[in-house]
Amino acid sequence: MAIYVFTGIFEKNLLILHFFMHILKRVFPVFLLVLVIASCNNMNKIQKSKDYDYKLAKADEFYAKKKYRLANQLYEELFPAFKGTQKFEDLYYKYAYCFYYMDLYRDAENLFKGYLEVFPNSSRAEEVDYMRAYCFYKQSPKIDLEQVNTVKAMGMMQTFINTHPGSPRIKDATEIIDLSRAKLEVKEYRGAKLYYNLSQYRAAAIAFANLLNNYPESAKGDEYKLMIVRSYYRFAKLSIPEKQEERYEKVMTEYEDFADRYPDSKLLKDAEEYYNLSKNHIKEIKNEQITSSAKR
Repeated sequence: MAIYVFTGIFEKNLLILHFFMHILKRVFPVFLLVLVIASCNNMNKIQKSKDYDYKLAKADEFYAKKKYRLANQLYEELFPAFKGTQKFEDLYYKYAYCFYYMDLYRDAENLFKGYLEVFPNSSRAEEVDYMRAYCFYKQSPKIDLEQVNTVKAMGMMQTFINTHPGSPRIKDATEIIDLSRAKLEVKEYRGAKLYYNLSQYRAAAIAFANLLNNYPESAKGDEYKLMIVRSYYRFAKLSIPEKQEERYEKVMTEYEDFADRYPDSKLLKDAEEYYNLSKNHIKEIKNEQITSSAKR
């Protein structure tokens, strides 16, 4: 009996809950629409106001509340009104940051640049100089794409370090340079590896050599050097007989350079294998030459 009573109460409450959910689904969109309309009307009222100080105060209020799109609209409208006044610098500063916070980094970079041109002696100049460089870093694309902005970010961060030697942001700037450099290294490595995978072994060897020259302090230096040795070996093996001896000698030379640079590398034995193979191939070539000469 108690179970039936409980079940009846539960079903009744469930029906009431469904009823309220149904009402809420109908009412909430209307309520939301009313809020949006009220907000738009309020914004229109602010924009139509001729009291520029009031509009600026509202823009600053939106900015403080992280409503950057609304703040940006008002700052843009107020530019002509406050240009040349004491309030213009702060307005310009926040206007630039609005674009940054809206992820519009290209526009933000242009505005940070403009800020530095208009207010070169500002107490915020160092910060803005850093942010301009940082905007290029934020525009850095995926590794497979062109890295123009990555290179620009590196250059501008280095310029920032040189220009502001005592800045507390030097550590961050250095980190950005390191991250950008690592990204460029990976891209260059992928290009070199692609040549190898396509059996373009001479091109691969040259690409890996350039990679090693560009990043001599890389933790993967011995890996790059092994790929140079390996690529030249593959190239020699596929060469016409008349060219093989000198190309195997190139493999041996590259191995010797490997051993000099990375004597403690775990990859040294792998490189040595190509050295020994090349050495044996050269012996075979010379023996064939001797045999051919004897037959004549």
